[in-house]
Amino acid sequence: MSSKALAQPLALRVASGGFLAFWCFLAAFPIFWITVMSFKSPRDAFAANPADVIFGPVTRASGQGLSALDIVLGGTALIFALRWAFSALPKLIAKWTPPAWIVLGWLVGAAVYALAFVLAFVGILPVLLGAINGIAGPLGVPLIGLTTEHYIAVWAENAFYRNFINSMIVTAGVVTVSLTVGTLAGYGLARSGSNLAFWLLILALIFRALPHSVLVAGYLPWFINSAEILRPIFGEISPTLYGQPWAVIAVLVAINQPFTIWMLRSFFQNIPTELDEAARVDGCSHFQAFRRVIMPVMWPGVITTGLFSFLLGYNDFLVTSLLLDAQNQTMVPAIAGYFNRETTTTDQVEAVAAAVSITAPLFLLVMVFQRQIVSGLTAGAVKG
Repeated sequence: MSSKALAQPLALRVASGGFLAFWCFLAAFPIFWITVMSFKSPRDAFAANPADVIFGPVTRASGQGLSALDIVLGGTALIFALRWAFSALPKLIAKWTPPAWIVLGWLVGAAVYALAFVLAFVGILPVLLGAINGIAGPLGVPLIGLTTEHYIAVWAENAFYRNFINSMIVTAGVVTVSLTVGTLAGYGLARSGSNLAFWLLILALIFRALPHSVLVAGYLPWFINSAEILRPIFGEISPTLYGQPWAVIAVLVAINQPFTIWMLRSFFQNIPTELDEAARVDGCSHFQAFRRVIMPVMWPGVITTGLFSFLLGYNDFLVTSLLLDAQNQTMVPAIAGYFNRETTTTDQVEAVAAAVSITAPLFLLVMVFQRQIVSGLTAGAVKG
């Protein structure tokens, strides 16, 4: 069939493109607006005139802002950093990481890139641009008001970094346990011809669809009384699980595991069984065939599934707010607490800055793993 016959009419292309652009605008506008607000003084952030929110005249009058040189040089550096992350970083990770450790290589590479990005754009670049603006004359005069004092107050004065560390502990635990169990169980179910395993997984997915509050209510008494329950085993040193990250990890893994197994099972089913048979003929055991032959092919699917597990642990509010105490609180319920207790406009802008802060790791994660995510989401879409 010719390409002309498959071509969409002009009206349909315009309508679909316009709808997609409008949807992207609706989805991106709230993030853009609160990001702009978080870098402004309270009077600018809550100004009635949208132009004052964007340009920040009060913030600019205090001597804090971006000049024309800042916009040009900083924007150029940002574009270079993003292009390097999409092009050079994947090649470096693939070059220096053995195939068996590719996931660990991506994690280390993403962490190093994030550290270098923050160091460059928060520590080094502002100092250099400040020195250049001092000798640039009119080009160094601020055009757009901008201040980072709210982020400094959130992360340094309010110790928001503790909530960030707690979030990383919970998400790392959820992703590690979910993928470890999910890959083994998904591979076993994909290579099993038993109908019983299939229906057990269907039953598990039904429990996955239950509201999280129902599952938390079932676990809560056990966690509260865990010290008494575990005393016959651990004696006087028996721990209380309530309020600890391990309790949240256990509940989120229980919620997420059926979905993880089901998704990985679908990926494994798209891998030909001839690969297993060839590995077995070459002398590999079942586990060696799984680790050395199947898993290198499965990395896009594993990374895609790991992303969904990460989002579950990172964005969860109900489970973390019910099972964690104030000391071990993660970022999402901590931000909800910010908005509930803050009253002054300065406190409200700091709450907005905290909300913007939690989006940065998500953008970094998608940016670094975008190729693997696209490969994983499209795996098995076309079968020859």
